[in-house]
Amino acid sequence: MGAHPPTLLRAARLLDIDKGELVEPAEVLVEGEHIAEVGRPARLPEGTVVRDLGDVTLLPGLMDMEVNLFLGGPDHRSPLIPVQEDPAVRTLRAAANARRTLRRGYTTVRNLGLFVQTGGVLLDVALKKAIDLGWVEGPRVVPAGHAIAPTGGHLDPTMFQALAPGVLPLTVEEGIANGVPEVRKAVRYQIKYGARVIKVCASNGVMSHTGPAGAQQYSDEELRAVVDEAHRAGVKVAAHCMGDSAIRAAVEAGIDCIEHGFLASDATLDLMVERGTFLVATTYLTEGMNTRHADPALKAKAADVFPRARESTSRAIRRGVKVALGTDAPAIPHGKGALELLALVDRGMRPLQALRAATTVAAELIDADDRGRLRAGLLADIIAVPGDPLADLSVTERVCFVMKGGQVYRDDTSGS
Repeated sequence: MGAHPPTLLRAARLLDIDKGELVEPAEVLVEGEHIAEVGRPARLPEGTVVRDLGDVTLLPGLMDMEVNLFLGGPDHRSPLIPVQEDPAVRTLRAAANARRTLRRGYTTVRNLGLFVQTGGVLLDVALKKAIDLGWVEGPRVVPAGHAIAPTGGHLDPTMFQALAPGVLPLTVEEGIANGVPEVRKAVRYQIKYGARVIKVCASNGVMSHTGPAGAQQYSDEELRAVVDEAHRAGVKVAAHCMGDSAIRAAVEAGIDCIEHGFLASDATLDLMVERGTFLVATTYLTEGMNTRHADPALKAKAADVFPRARESTSRAIRRGVKVALGTDAPAIPHGKGALELLALVDRGMRPLQALRAATTVAAELIDADDRGRLRAGLLADIIAVPGDPLADLSVTERVCFVMKGGQVYRDDTSGS
């Protein structure tokens, strides 16, 4: 990738995410991949390109902390586990989803876990490399490699469609691990080949044939082994977790982030606050996920769990749990992250809180102090939306400008 010329972005306003204030008018000088200056520069470097974006608000690039780019859309018609797809087709699908995600304003994502046969290849690490090299358009990817689950666990792929024995068997390297030695080997394998977060399945799920949604699947000893292996390598752990006792076990084991957390009690939420454990609530899917064609048993489980999950997210917000935005796409279509922002507001967040969930809180979750704000020295991951997002967060559904690392990937503004 060649160097980008210095660029001055001019807009009607920008959001200071820390102060929660709009700054009017806005100028941001970008040099190379980073923001050089925020505010009117005293001078412009030679060759600076001035882009007057018009009546828009500049925001930091948004971040989605729970996606699987290798499943679902762009047309969103594929089944959850399309067993007919080989790893090559699946990766091409992910490239299309990555492009859509970036152009909707999401400049960083966590890809939380493959659960398919790949011969041990970490497809999301390969996708990250291709994006970083500029071969493919997409967000910055924090890859998990293969999700780690027990036999018969929620992310054992045979459990989604209740497949017969012998269909779609996965190796330890591909994430199916039982007992402490296998769990340690699975974690070490993912990290060896490029995983930057570990995804573990700590409880049953809703949309799989694993029994009650909240039951703990890995033992306390196995969960502690996952955390021990990951943390010694400087890698965080995210746990798919639904039930209250399973969430508590995961938090006490030292897991860094709970995905979903649908059935958490107040006492467990308070423990998460005490320990600093993050929650990625994926709350929009509880009202927007299409379950019409699901097995009747799974539809009944969703009808029971989803209303309680919405209420649990509201309690987590009220109690001060650190909530980072995640969509669980393709549970909702890729590129529809704004629906999750709006759902967080519906659950009790202010628009500013929801935007922080997708910027500063998400950056803290992934230990990325180089993004999440419009500030000199940080990565030039910048988007623009029409209007005032603090007054009307739905403007995030109409992202009209996307820059990642100083390169423009979308410009539908009046100044383009």
